[in-house]
Amino acid sequence: MLFLRRLVRVCCPSAQAGGVMDSRPCVFALTLLTLLMQVVVEANSWWSLAMNPLLIPEAYIIGAQPLCSQLVGLSQGQKKLCQLYQDHMQYIGEGAKTGIRECQYQFRHRRWNCSTVDNSSVFGRVMQIGSRETAFTYAISAAGVVNAVSRACREGDLSSCGCSRAARPKDLPRDWLWGGCGDNLNYGYRFSKEFVDAREREKSYAKGSGESARLMMNLHNNEAGRRTVSDLAHVSCKCHGVSGSCSLKTCWLQLADFRKVGETLKEKYDSAASMKLNSRGKLVQRDSKFNPPTSNDLVYIESSPDYCLSNQSTGSLGTVGRLCNKTSEGMDGCELMCCGRGYDQYKAQIVERCHCKFHWCCYVKCKRCTKTVDQFVCK
Repeated sequence: MLFLRRLVRVCCPSAQAGGVMDSRPCVFALTLLTLLMQVVVEANSWWSLAMNPLLIPEAYIIGAQPLCSQLVGLSQGQKKLCQLYQDHMQYIGEGAKTGIRECQYQFRHRRWNCSTVDNSSVFGRVMQIGSRETAFTYAISAAGVVNAVSRACREGDLSSCGCSRAARPKDLPRDWLWGGCGDNLNYGYRFSKEFVDAREREKSYAKGSGESARLMMNLHNNEAGRRTVSDLAHVSCKCHGVSGSCSLKTCWLQLADFRKVGETLKEKYDSAASMKLNSRGKLVQRDSKFNPPTSNDLVYIESSPDYCLSNQSTGSLGTVGRLCNKTSEGMDGCELMCCGRGYDQYKAQIVERCHCKFHWCCYVKCKRCTKTVDQFVCK
């Protein structure tokens, strides 16, 4: 960055004196500086831990590289937590990756399909809009960290936590044992809240400003994601006894499959509440005819772009070249996915398993068959 500023001073001497900048080198230097500053602004998310191939515990021992201070995307508070809980960083990265994958699965048939970009912002400029999509992304990412850390505790991979110590459910039959080694939801929830929310809590904006509205939106959706994981956790039991008689049961707390978390948050996305700032600087629902959102619901403050065409300012990648379903009337249908631009039809060859046979004992052997199918691609 310092090099580019010097480049501007060299190439644009008239700018230093308040003159007119009319040289091509000057325009080039300023353009390069602007683009780099844009990347720096975007490269500020802990989500980038999901893209880091060095997320192994050995990478975080004291004195090893990369040091917490050198990890891209962490705020100052998150770097301090990294130093205190270095063995947790691998699982924060796994949680972020789980959230990103689930986001891409849930939106695979939508115009915006949770695509990632090649910088440490992970999702690009689209996250600068306080939209429904941003709300979902914050929620699913926070949920991913709860999921990963809670299970790492159960597996004994973290030094500061172990199996769940959740209280015995009151409705559990008296002759069933409460024990086993459950997912440590309480610890995962608390650590996710401390780490994920750290960036927002470090910021300070004027009351009633647009920045303060976005901050409150982010914190609300982070919490909604965590609560979804908590609400879906359930009691799981295992039978004991002679010949499977199930005369005794041992039960423990278990997190739901993360696909269920994604499906639940996708439903919350579809019913997300549009919010605005009131005169007291608080977020309130735009349409007072509806019930106000709870802490479990998703909220947003800005309308979504249509995501039809590539737009550098909004971060939309557009739908040109996306596959669509010719017979569907839903969002994956060619009419909606292609935004009325039409589509091209291609013949494509796909390889799939076929003629599968069961062999004793105990495996299934299949052949690989090639078939030609029609594919439809947005113009």
